[in-house]
Amino acid sequence: MADFVTILGFIAASLTTFGYVPQIIKGYKTKHLKDVSLMMFVLLTIGMFLWMIYGILRKDIVIIIANIVGLVFGATTLGLKLYYKR
Repeated sequence: MADFVTILGFIAASLTTFGYVPQIIKGYKTKHLKDVSLMMFVLLTIGMFLWMIYGILRKDIVIIIANIVGLVFGATTLGLKLYYKR
């Protein structure tokens, strides 16, 4: 059984990582992401990539998983922003 700290980490990581989902859904439905900051998502995505590397080097599964999922969501948001830019 996972210890309390690991469980707390997974809960925190899940909440912050899945925070992207409402923006992705709204952007997909409305096809309007003009008000979403491109630079913010670029910086967040780079940051998540670096956090993922950090987690791999530290062998911390919570950091690794949270940032892999976050990278997917961040990249999806960036992709929608660029695709619907027209």
